[in-house]
Amino acid sequence: MTLPGPIDPPARLLMGPGPISAYPSVLSAMSAPLVGQYDPFMTATMAETQELYRGVWSTANDATLLVDGTSRAGIEAAIVSLVRPGDRVLVPVFGRFGHLLAEIAERAMAEVHTIEVEWGQVFPASAIEEAIVRVKPHLLALVQGDTSTTMNQPLDEVGAICAKHGVLFYTDATASLGGNDFEADAWGLDAATAGLQKCLGGPSGSSPITLSERAVEVVQSRKKIEAGIREPGDPDAPDFVRSNYFDLGMILDYWGPRRLNHHTEATSMLYGARECARVLLAEGRDAVIARHRIAGEAMLAGVRGLGLVVFGDVAHKMNNVVAVEIPEGVPGDAARGAMLTDFGIEIGTSFGPLHGRVWRIGTMGYNAREDAVLTTLAALEAVLRRYGHAVPAGGGVEAATDVYRSA
Repeated sequence: MTLPGPIDPPARLLMGPGPISAYPSVLSAMSAPLVGQYDPFMTATMAETQELYRGVWSTANDATLLVDGTSRAGIEAAIVSLVRPGDRVLVPVFGRFGHLLAEIAERAMAEVHTIEVEWGQVFPASAIEEAIVRVKPHLLALVQGDTSTTMNQPLDEVGAICAKHGVLFYTDATASLGGNDFEADAWGLDAATAGLQKCLGGPSGSSPITLSERAVEVVQSRKKIEAGIREPGDPDAPDFVRSNYFDLGMILDYWGPRRLNHHTEATSMLYGARECARVLLAEGRDAVIARHRIAGEAMLAGVRGLGLVVFGDVAHKMNNVVAVEIPEGVPGDAARGAMLTDFGIEIGTSFGPLHGRVWRIGTMGYNAREDAVLTTLAALEAVLRRYGHAVPAGGGVEAATDVYRSA
């Protein structure tokens, strides 16, 4: 066989719903030399990473760490570790990723109940409370930002509702953390997970997670007891998590002071995750969120300046992604292909009822900046013209520039 040459990806500006172009310092951190799993430097780096992510999540939770794997690994670890077979789980669904939470809970053998709103909308807190009263769940599993619809579900009232009714509160913040407001402690979260590949500005492959003391108690109550103590079929023995890799009780022991071996930490991903958090906190969490807000407002104004129609309830749109209706007569996939091949810019399509109906354009992480927004809008204008769609000359760039000038 003829061996391929070294990896040499093309230059891309990733302006879709994620993954995005990583911060250069994150890529640099990931090329740092490896050390042994119990080297003092490794132990110190893990502890530093935990403390950095407490700042990212806005929490004092001791149980703040990483799950090795993509953001879905964090979701699965949270759900399978918090939910026993037969537990009731309530999932409010307002996009594709609510369906994902429901599926994972079903695989954990939970009794899953869902409520739904039309894609492009979010739930009022009253609707969530009504469902909690009716279902009486053990766990509420709720996406914060769903990139399939671009909507940002308000969470600020939900924690108090869950506490009132004795319900554990978990949220998937994969698409929203770092670019939108998030207050783990103030909002009463028991568990939250995310990924690096959106607003945190890194590659997919590591999932930050934070757990409240209450959630840790549930996780610890499910630890597999020592070999030889549990008798087969003993109905009084504590049930244990059916996954070894995603057992948060074991992962907490690995990240905790005992450092009990569970797996080999993904060292380069640890370095990258640490740098994602360090970059965010060095700039300032509020400043990074504000940068995402301004970039999102500029992109929103820009696509409207091109005469495009925005999908969904814009009042509840995430800062970091916008969905626009594909104009009639414009072949959506071909236009996206032209953006990529001719301009090196990636924008996204969507899923389910929105597939082929909208493009999703992201402004997140390293790419939540003015030059990336303006370059994308200029390229989109050129592509729309190529496919015969009339647009105001320079309308997108001018509208976005006005947002930056007034910021």
